[in-house]
Amino acid sequence: MQTNHHNAPRPEQDPELSYRWSIEKTAEWQARTGWLVGCNFVPHNAINQLEMWQAETFDPFLIDKELSWAAGLGFNTIRVFLHHLLWEQDSKGFLERIELFLSIAEKNGIRTMFVLFDAVWDPNPKLGKQREPKHNVHNSGWVQCPGYDVLNSPERYDDLYEYVHGIVNHFKHDPRVVIWDLYNEPDNMNLASYKDDNYSRHKAELSLELLKKTIRWVRGIGPDQPITMAPWQEVEDWSSDTTASVLDNYMFTHSDVISFHCYANAEGMKKRIEQLSRFGRPMFCTEYMARPFGNTFQEILPLFREHGIGAYNWGFVAGKSQTHCPWDSWQKPYEQEPELWFHDIFRANGEAYRPEEVDFLRSFIAAARTNPAAVQVATPA
Repeated sequence: MQTNHHNAPRPEQDPELSYRWSIEKTAEWQARTGWLVGCNFVPHNAINQLEMWQAETFDPFLIDKELSWAAGLGFNTIRVFLHHLLWEQDSKGFLERIELFLSIAEKNGIRTMFVLFDAVWDPNPKLGKQREPKHNVHNSGWVQCPGYDVLNSPERYDDLYEYVHGIVNHFKHDPRVVIWDLYNEPDNMNLASYKDDNYSRHKAELSLELLKKTIRWVRGIGPDQPITMAPWQEVEDWSSDTTASVLDNYMFTHSDVISFHCYANAEGMKKRIEQLSRFGRPMFCTEYMARPFGNTFQEILPLFREHGIGAYNWGFVAGKSQTHCPWDSWQKPYEQEPELWFHDIFRANGEAYRPEEVDFLRSFIAAARTNPAAVQVATPA
């Protein structure tokens, strides 16, 4: 079988590629799995992934309530972030909470994509009580995993092995877990978060080194679920291995299934789909939906359905993460809630931000499920 990149190394030269799923295996997996549509999920009472999962603030009853709203839309999957500090604090308790979470999701007909590492937002994560949200500031308390202190110290990367192995090995045969997302936006330099200019210049190289180790660890486990990694670079051309960055190329050529983020309008989204269809693998947009950019459910979801692309919008219930506020809230104060929400679908009391949007989701997803033959699967160019 030919590789997707004419310059790609042979598996025996690249240990991270040795156990990559074949295109045929991913097609069989997609046929069994069907169309996945859902959201990135954090309950409204959590400002970040630490507050979501820590024993003191983990709230299974709230999670059940909110996931029942997701099921009511027809969502059958969610994308959820984990954190190595939680494992290091109490691995047994963390696994028990993940087990409970997966049971709740399964009860609501929802399968989970877990994210192991994340390169974006606060680079100094700390366990314990989390900060209060900054007034109307988008994601004012989300934390990176690992933080600056670990990512800037490659000699500490092997310390993360137990976290990766412990989580993936425990759930490697669990059908409630649908995909492993190894690293969220390692190509997002998030430069405003750092005072160390030297680190800022080398963050991509550091992220790639950690990603390579993570792939080796996960491939050694051999989970039933495919692996993926999600690049961010909106301005980049992903149409060939010579136009995309080294890091983005690496993610695409080492993923079993292709995932990407895109908050552009329908025209921009079509361009992304065309660029990435060359891999001939199942595709997932694991972050989309930003209303001010014209990236709405009504405009974008039909595109995903047409091309058989799994869809995970950012945000679900507006809460402490405040992602209903726009990105520029970091630079521009918003005294009042924005009239046009950036992300999110529901208020904390279950009221829809836009009832017509919720009506569209319910009817569109239901109709799509009654006619699965309409889905097209990407084929190699």
